[in-house]
Amino acid sequence: MSVSFDNAAQRAGVPPLLELDHLRVSFGETVAVNDVSLAIQRGERVALVGESGSGKSVTALSILRLVSDAQVSGAIRLDGEDLLARSEREMRGLRGSDIAMIFQEPMTALNPLYTVGDQIAETIVVHDGVPAGEARKRAVALLGRTGIAEPGKRVNSYPHQLSGGQRQRAMIAMALACRPRLLLADEPTTALDVTIRAQIVELLLELQRDEAQKRGMAVLLITHDLNLVRNFAQRVAVMEHGVLVESGPVEQVFEAPQHPYTQRLLASRPVRTVVPVLPISPVLLEARDVSVDFRTKLPGVSGWFRAGRFRAVNEASVAVRQGETLGIVGESGSGKSTLAMALLGLQRTAHGDIEFQGRALGSYRGAEQTALRSNMQVVFQDPFSSLSPRQTIERIVGEGLALHRPSMSREARREKVISVLREVGLDRTVLQRYPHEFSGGQRQRIAIARALVLEPRLLILDEPTSALDVSIQQQVLKLLAGLQQKYNLGFVFISHDLAVIGAMAHRVAVMQNGSIVESGEVEQIFATPAHPYTRKLLKAALDH
Repeated sequence: MSVSFDNAAQRAGVPPLLELDHLRVSFGETVAVNDVSLAIQRGERVALVGESGSGKSVTALSILRLVSDAQVSGAIRLDGEDLLARSEREMRGLRGSDIAMIFQEPMTALNPLYTVGDQIAETIVVHDGVPAGEARKRAVALLGRTGIAEPGKRVNSYPHQLSGGQRQRAMIAMALACRPRLLLADEPTTALDVTIRAQIVELLLELQRDEAQKRGMAVLLITHDLNLVRNFAQRVAVMEHGVLVESGPVEQVFEAPQHPYTQRLLASRPVRTVVPVLPISPVLLEARDVSVDFRTKLPGVSGWFRAGRFRAVNEASVAVRQGETLGIVGESGSGKSTLAMALLGLQRTAHGDIEFQGRALGSYRGAEQTALRSNMQVVFQDPFSSLSPRQTIERIVGEGLALHRPSMSREARREKVISVLREVGLDRTVLQRYPHEFSGGQRQRIAIARALVLEPRLLILDEPTSALDVSIQQQVLKLLAGLQQKYNLGFVFISHDLAVIGAMAHRVAVMQNGSIVESGEVEQIFATPAHPYTRKLLKAALDH
């Protein structure tokens, strides 16, 4: 049974900007969205929440008519006109101009062949018809407003040259470029640290207030971040298995949730389950004075460029013992992910030493290097770009077993894959499906399963729960803690979510501009931070 989304403006007879009328979206026999009715008024901020796979993103994509190979019924009205009756040419004129979207995974949404400045400017030129030079100036200004440092330089960067958080901010700038009437924000702060998240929320509020006086820009926020909903939205709708189960003003739903599913979501919080590390536990991984440089172009005389160097990691020293979790925190672009890639031996270092189990990474060769890879696994921040679109889930998760356990039979390998998928909340029905058939959170769980299937000694987790809703996040954190205790694993846990670090880590290293500015036991650092930057991060987390 679905719930109709009702509000005071509807009851007063004010026509909505957007109206979904008994929307149903199915893929063959699979129903993704079932009988959803929802209305959004001009200038209104509405949040759509629910677990991964609940139908939130499919609902948003259906509004833009971007769901392929689906059967869509009901009505989607923008200012009273049914978008399902519009031609594809008419929809292209609406996308980006009247309706814009901030996608969940910026690396797959941004074109890797063009700079972010060119992509933002193209939107402005196509829809606003302004000259290229003026469009570029507006692109720089938009990047600056979304919190990107040195926007005049970053406007020339390609997507792969930006951190995950910077790519997300570039996506937000592109979506806001033409001041749309309706903004669909699908997890807009997923990859952002707490300080930038607060800036983005304030930016969206500011733009929404400005535009409400002109065109009445409304925002449909799709998120699993309940704190973001509380701070940003006026009304909230809760989806479960494609059905709208509860809706109402944010304060009402948060204070007195009626549906059991809503109650379960609001009760989900990271719980600290850290077991003390034995004093005799050996050191698994140690890095001493590690620096990482990237080549870059610097402006020279007469318009020419000269070779330059950008130091992404500056003399970082960390150590991880068996059974221990080291948390690494810092804002986007602080060097966290670059340091992780260096620890894995996937990024060349300028200088410094990295050892695994007392042996330099560079000394591993041939079969020993293959064995090293099975003992050091990683979960990347963006699961969609790290999962092969041409392979089934069974093959993706089982690929490591085929390489490192060649004597294992096909049947035993399948059972191991099914077992690890079950541990991350998926069942055997996903085996023959492909990554594009899953939501962002489900893809993240598949990536975690792929890393866990070899039972490594050390697991590097680069924002492993950033795409997960709160209830699944809690399950995954509990799973990781249980696996650590069972197999005495070492974790390097990179996150911008200080609540997650507080729940999972024994020790924490705080990074700023490539340097570790403070490190120590989690409880000590969180209780009495010594560095001003650490205090700033903790304050932003508490405010959020």
